[in-house]
Formats: sequence, structure tokens, C-alpha cells
Amino acid sequence: MKSESEASRAVELYADTVRRVCFLHLESHSDVEDVFQEVFLKYVLRTAPFDSAEHEKAWLIRVAVNACKDIHKSFFRRKVLFLKELDSEPSYSMPEDSSDVLDAVLALPEKYRDVIYLFYCEGYSAVEIARLLGKSENTIYTWLSRAKVKLKDALGGDFADE
Repeated sequence: MKSESEASRAVELYADTVRRVCFLHLESHSDVEDVFQEVFLKYVLRTAPFDSAEHEKAWLIRVAVNACKDIHKSFFRRKVLFLKELDSEPSYSMPEDSSDVLDAVLALPEKYRDVIYLFYCEGYSAVEIARLLGKSENTIYTWLSRAKVKLKDALGGDFADE
């Protein structure tokens, strides 16, 4: 079990990343907060040490993605029809002028949202994303390519390939 200082440090360093990952998967602010708490509770209860700061960050992202998937698979989620939450919800520090881009990214299928976020926002390489998501490198390259095409079509612009 981690100490209070270790938990505080992790929350301070990775809170925004975990919330953004959750926000990409969940539409409900309350679900995002629930998953956020669950992720850091699992972090506190984890006894195995991390190899590096990157390993710690990758572990937190993976736990967040899995927790979001668990919410989508839950009985309640499958049997209840939700109303969209009000626009007054916080957008987790997303710049206001990026609302078109954010809407386009959120409209992507989940697998494309994940790779776009991890590649552009978190700075992971395709190889690292493949390892993080448990997919082949070629799959990640394909998803990135398809996501870029979908974003280009949605936003009506040209994007430089990186």
C-alpha cells in the first residue's frame, strides 16, 4: 500500500491525464469522477513497485481505460437510457477555441479516440501505444491513419502527417 505522500504526488502529477482519458470514454461528469477515484484507489492499494515514471503513468492510463470499459459493460449502463448532461460541465482544461476539434475527436470510435489522445496529447509513440493497449504496432499505425482521415473529413481541412 502506498503512503499518503506517494498518493498525493501521483494525483498531482497524473490527475489531469486520468481525467482526460476518462472524459474521452465517458459522457457523464459523475462517471468520470467515479473512475478517477477508482483509479487512484487502485494505485494506493498497489504494492508492486513501478519500473519508472513512464511505467507508472502508463499503468494509470491502462487502469483508467479498463475502468471506463467496465462502466460501459455494467448492467445499469446497458439497461438505462441517459439524458445528455448540461454543457456547464467542466471540460478538463480543454482550450475553448478547440471545441470543433474536441467534438470531432469525441465523435471518433473509441479505439481511434484512444490512439489520437495518446499520440498527440500524451506524446506516446505508436510502439508505446501498442504496448499500452495490448495491440500490434501495425494496428496502431492503421488506427492512427484512419483517425486522421476521419478528423480531416470532419473538420474539412488538411493536416500534416507526422
